[in-house]
Amino acid sequence: MRRKLGKTGPEVSAIGLGCMSLSGVYGTSDDEAGVRLIHRAIELGVDHFDSSDMYGWGQNEELLGRALKGRRNGMVIASKFGQTRRPGGANGVDGTPAYVAQACEASLKRLGVDVIDLYYQHRVDPAVPVEDTVGAMARLVEQGKVRFLGLCEARPERIRRAHDVHPIAAVQSEFSLLYREEATETRELTRDPGIAFVAYAPLGRSLLAGAVPDFANLTEGDTRGRHPRFMGNNFAKNRELVQRVEAIAREKGCTPAQLCLAWLLAQGPDVIPIPGTKRIERLEENLGATRVHLTAADVDRISKAIPIGAAAGTRYPEGGMRGVYI
Repeated sequence: MRRKLGKTGPEVSAIGLGCMSLSGVYGTSDDEAGVRLIHRAIELGVDHFDSSDMYGWGQNEELLGRALKGRRNGMVIASKFGQTRRPGGANGVDGTPAYVAQACEASLKRLGVDVIDLYYQHRVDPAVPVEDTVGAMARLVEQGKVRFLGLCEARPERIRRAHDVHPIAAVQSEFSLLYREEATETRELTRDPGIAFVAYAPLGRSLLAGAVPDFANLTEGDTRGRHPRFMGNNFAKNRELVQRVEAIAREKGCTPAQLCLAWLLAQGPDVIPIPGTKRIERLEENLGATRVHLTAADVDRISKAIPIGAAAGTRYPEGGMRGVYI
């Protein structure tokens, strides 16, 4: 099963690998285990790997570069720029043309490649016109340092303005059964021009996989404890929603994660989920979603099991919400 990153972009595996989990976001991570995971993903047919200069502040790109060394042919590397480190405070953003060029050079070096296949602006910089940022990204394409361009967490109007400057191959935002209002709105714009929708956190940061974290014993660095969806009454309500999906998964003879990823794939050929994991068994489970057959009636039933807007709690803590979908 293959999907296209944009109208003129490369074909990739229907399910890619989001690499953020390999940088301690959900607890401690191990680089050697990360390399093994990426190699296993390649063995299983994955050829779309999504990184960012912000994941581990460079460590993730270095890890991905090391894992793909000697295996670069046929692999699609996506990375991102735009978030800046402010020790002790929330991340900053920088969409200035000078920073675009600087960030790309640093990412190329860490990845150990001559060209990045898909380069995203990771977070919108509201202080810089998107035309200026994308204009600088377009110059990277002209220079042969980047092949295709993308935007993350941008509203449809901003995507439209960016696409007028240079074709946008993909947009990326959270998209799952739990959180789909913004994706639904965005896809009303992106489908016609053939812009791919890359769905991150497609399993609701583990909620839809039925993998309930032990909040009393979260490992160091596991950020899920700060996410409103996991807090108090929100978590209880969301677990009730997920149990509806778990019941359907039992009927279909698949896992909840596979059902939810298959539902995403059924939304249209423009949707490309990139679930992340540190565990090979979870990777293998997630990729099994491509073998789950859903009828139109199944898709409708799953959609109704968790209606749009039913999830309790925002996608990010309050500070994070100020930087998304703008």
